[in-house]
Amino acid sequence: MFESLSEKLSQTFRNVTGKARLTEENIADALRDVRMALLEADVALSVVRDFIERVRGQALGQAVSAALNPGEAFVKLVHEQLVEIMGAEHSALDLKARPPVVILMAGLQGSGKTTTVAKLARLLKERMRKKVAVVSADVYRPAAIEQLRTLAGEVGAYFVASDPSEAPLAIAARALREADTQFADVLIVDTAGRLAVDEAMMAEIRALHAALTPTETLFVVDAMTGQDAVNTARAFSDALPLTGVVLAKTDGDARGGAALSVRAITGKPIKFIGVGEKTDALEPFYPDRMASRILGMGDVLSLIEEAERKVDRDKAEKLARKLQKGKAFDLQDFRDQLEQMANMGGVTSMLDKLPGMGALPQAAQSQINDGMFRRMAVVIDSMTPKERRFPDIINGSRKQRIARGSGTDIADVNRVLKQHKQMQKVMKKVTSKGGLQKMMRGVQSLRARGGFPR
Repeated sequence: MFESLSEKLSQTFRNVTGKARLTEENIADALRDVRMALLEADVALSVVRDFIERVRGQALGQAVSAALNPGEAFVKLVHEQLVEIMGAEHSALDLKARPPVVILMAGLQGSGKTTTVAKLARLLKERMRKKVAVVSADVYRPAAIEQLRTLAGEVGAYFVASDPSEAPLAIAARALREADTQFADVLIVDTAGRLAVDEAMMAEIRALHAALTPTETLFVVDAMTGQDAVNTARAFSDALPLTGVVLAKTDGDARGGAALSVRAITGKPIKFIGVGEKTDALEPFYPDRMASRILGMGDVLSLIEEAERKVDRDKAEKLARKLQKGKAFDLQDFRDQLEQMANMGGVTSMLDKLPGMGALPQAAQSQINDGMFRRMAVVIDSMTPKERRFPDIINGSRKQRIARGSGTDIADVNRVLKQHKQMQKVMKKVTSKGGLQKMMRGVQSLRARGGFPR
């Protein structure tokens, strides 16, 4: 998400750099470029106008700190305003009510609502240690009930059975009683969607809301629908006392206009964003972190939090102990690192969170892709255990056999061996003279101070 917007804004900021101070003349062109970049990203026109006026008002004649050049000062202003329009700070779920806390999910058909129910259930279960029950009140689409049943089993949530012959209000009342008897902490209710907003749907969900009095009423919107996402969110916001928005399918939206418009138009905070198809691909929404990613500053805190959740601690500690004892970093270790990287969403997801990656030339970015790393893993899988432990024994005939077994060629095998050698050198430097401990102390220090410098 935001690839095009990030690229255009980065170019704009480079043009401002080198000026003595921020004046009306030297920011006029920059603001014009920012306006075009936001409109092309499908940000609502009213939001763009307000954003530009705020930046202009703060930028004109502003004294630039000695630590910042005009380009950096302008970036800082834009960053602050991006954070402001996206909600200023993270808005967490309110789970303080008497259990089971009810979360009502609303949205159009095809927005990713049912999948989001399962993703949210998994997030609450794994990160907040909550016992979660889920139920589908969508009696118009029988497949929705079966879909939720399957997903509930996959994420370990308690599934309250329902039937298309039942009335949605009856399903909701029974689900509340059953979740209570099961000592569930949270009950997530999936509601019916339509292809477009209509009065019948709104009347039904208003009745469900009145019967359940949910603590959270979340509207799930497909980010790829752009301006339609904002208009639909506004319609639901007018009809229901929404407490927040979930932006689904943001991984398929290269423009990102919905993320920049929904909060400003509806006044409701974005609480989560869906970043992939898997059930673990739901992330809390942090406006400051998203603004940093848009401006190419990266999002190192999210990267660290993701690593803490998804990296296999046992394997990581085993590797650390092995390297500290002076043993070599072999191909099996390299294979494990590739697997850990895949668990974190792949190399492209990780690089997206690193500062300055947007400034890489497009040609360089295109060479870094998950397909290359998957191919490397297949090559290593075609080696014998002995070859993985002792890569130096891999001669010409072994390379031919490995290439045939992996469906690649000798050049691919050589590339894997070369990458492994480079990784081996890095690992040796990190573990020598207490490098690993120093690195970990540095990360802990940054976390204690509240984050990473821009």
